[in-house]
Parts: sequence; structure tokens; C-alpha cells
Amino acid sequence: MTGAFDVHAARRQFASLDGRLAFFDAPGGTQVPDAVRAAVDETMRDAAANLGGSFATSVRVADVVARARAAGGRFLGCSPDEVVFGANMTSLNFALSRAVGRTLRAGDEVIVTRLDHDANVAPWRELAHDVGIVVRQVDIDPSDCTVDLADLEAQLGERTRIVAFPWACNAVGTVTDAARICRMAHDAGALAWVDATHYAAHEPIDVAAVGADVLLCSPYKVCGPHLGLAFGRGDLLAGWRPYKVAPASDTPVGHRFETGTQPYEQLAGFVASVDYLESIGGLEATLEHTRALGEQFLAGLPAGVRVIGRRTMDGRVPTFLLTADGWAAGALADELVARDFCVGAHDTFYCLGLHERVPYGEAVRVGIFHYHTAAEVDALLATVKALVQRPAELVD
Repeated sequence: MTGAFDVHAARRQFASLDGRLAFFDAPGGTQVPDAVRAAVDETMRDAAANLGGSFATSVRVADVVARARAAGGRFLGCSPDEVVFGANMTSLNFALSRAVGRTLRAGDEVIVTRLDHDANVAPWRELAHDVGIVVRQVDIDPSDCTVDLADLEAQLGERTRIVAFPWACNAVGTVTDAARICRMAHDAGALAWVDATHYAAHEPIDVAAVGADVLLCSPYKVCGPHLGLAFGRGDLLAGWRPYKVAPASDTPVGHRFETGTQPYEQLAGFVASVDYLESIGGLEATLEHTRALGEQFLAGLPAGVRVIGRRTMDGRVPTFLLTADGWAAGALADELVARDFCVGAHDTFYCLGLHERVPYGEAVRVGIFHYHTAAEVDALLATVKALVQRPAELVD
């Protein structure tokens, strides 16, 4: 695709967008193109088998797996052999952290941040419980919810083994300087362990360029099926002892960490989602569009609505955490849902460290994705304005 991003052409590939609902819940999972649904359906119909057979359906499964690894390599910028699939990012992170945990000793240190989703914190704290490692937490600047890199520098030491951090925060949208943090980790002799789940929905990824040693994300946050996806540097994966059954193959190296039979129909759906992204020019082609929508949203917020975190589109993706004067977040979300805007309210959105540092109570999360239109954003803003101009108890 060339030229400006054509949002209407993209939307025509989603049957779910041909209705009255406006899906601003993208941080919890995006809508999927029709081709993804068709790929899942066709694989369940035509490839209901397992690997290892010479019969047609088994051969088709092998082709699905090969195409999924190739698609994962293209999406992440790595070798297909370094791709790891799993049930979801959280499960993969527990599996990979358990594997590297076999190389850690009591007193070794893992650094996490207050911007992290708990899926990139809990695995390390469980290892601390089991083997006695120390988990340190980097602070943030509460005024704009950015990682305090000076605090990270101060906490790096000779016992630091892993620096685990989010490329973008799923609650407030802050983007971290991932390349810089990876360099800081490497300079300290540590691994850079990146949660790219939220970033991957908005920006292209190149694991080599950023310097990640391990990177994880969730295809269902970027037009794919419910699935987990990870990259692990080949030499690292080859050196770790995986938790797996003995007969399972050790090749390709990423497969060593895929326990049990994989969801082949979901892998086919993942291939279709990557094909869709490539058909629209990749996420690079959507950046100007989504940034403009984010700027439109921020500029149009009415008085009485507060954005938690950065108030511009600089250094963030278009995910916004909001509170409104006179409104409980849950009540405001319910009123928006009643008016066909899909949003949600929560206290932490699983960013426990952020919530401890910026105690806002509950908030409404609005996530803008590349299939949204300026008209949808205008309609959401108009509805928010109409609601907050009246006390909650007066809303019909």
C-alpha cells in the first residue's frame, strides 16, 4: 500500500466494525479482520490433526506451523527459529522466566519498573520466593508516568542479571526508551527482557535494532487471535534447560519452550493477521493516522476530565487513562457503554506499581487503534462532554 493510510479500506476488512459499536477497548484486545476468522475456521476444517504424520491433514498442520514461524520472524524482526508460541504472554513469561531461573542463584537481582504490567513482575517475584533472587523496582516520575532512568542507573549493580521493562505501558500509554534501557542492561552485564505487548499494537518491532534479549507480546492486541508470542535470542534459548516432555523436539530452538500441542488454528489466524498488517503497509503506515487521532482526542477533552500521564502525544501511544470530576469511573464507563462506546474502568489495569505511585482510585481507559476514525473520536468526545457537564446522579 502506498500513500496516506486509508482507514476506510482497512475497516472494510472487519465485519465487526460494520455496526454501531465503537471499540475503544483495544488495549484489552483488538477486533480481528475477517481473514483471521476465516483462517481459524478453515484450519479447523482442513487441518484437524497433529504433527508427525504423512497424511494430508498432518502435512497441512506442518505448513501452518512453518508459516506461523515465518510470520513471527517478520513481525518481530528475528529468525523464525527464535520465535516461541504459547497460550498468552503471561504463560510464556512464566515459562521463559522459569527456564532462565535455573541459571540464577540466591542474591542475584532482577530489576522491574513501576510501569510494568504484573505479567512482567509476578514471574520474577515468584522466583524470588522459590530461589531467593532479589527483585528491585525502578521508580517513575508521577507527573507524566515516565520511567526514572537515573533510578534505574542507580539500581544496576554487579548482581543484576535481568532488566525487565515494558516498551509501552498498557494503562497510561507511556513509551519507554527501549534501546537505551537495553544498552544500560547490557553495560551492566544483564539481559534486557522486554514486554512489548502494548507497544506491538502501535509501532513496528525490530528486536535486533532495539537490542532485546527476550521480548514478548500478544497477537490478540494487534488484530490476531488469542495467543502468546515471544522472541528469545538463539544462543540464550539453546543454553537454557526448558521445562518440556522428553520426546519433544529440540529444534527449532524456540520450539523447546512450547509445551504440548500448539493451537494450530490460532497459529493460522496469526499468519492471517500478519498478512493483513502487511497488506496495509505495516504499522509504519498507520502511525500518522493514530497520532492525529490521539491529538484530536487530547485537544477535545472537556474541562473536568483529567488525563493520567503525558498530556501530549510525544512519548506515548494513543492509550489514555481518564478520571472525571463528579463521576465514579465505573459509572462513567457504564454510561459510555450504554451509548455504544466500548470502554472499561479499573483500578490498576494490572499495573500495580503505577497505581501505588499515582493513587488515582479507579479510571476509565480509552484505547485508540488504527481502525478508528476521526468521526468516532468526535462522537466519543461529544458524549463524554455531555455526561460530565451533568452530575452522575442526574444522568438518565
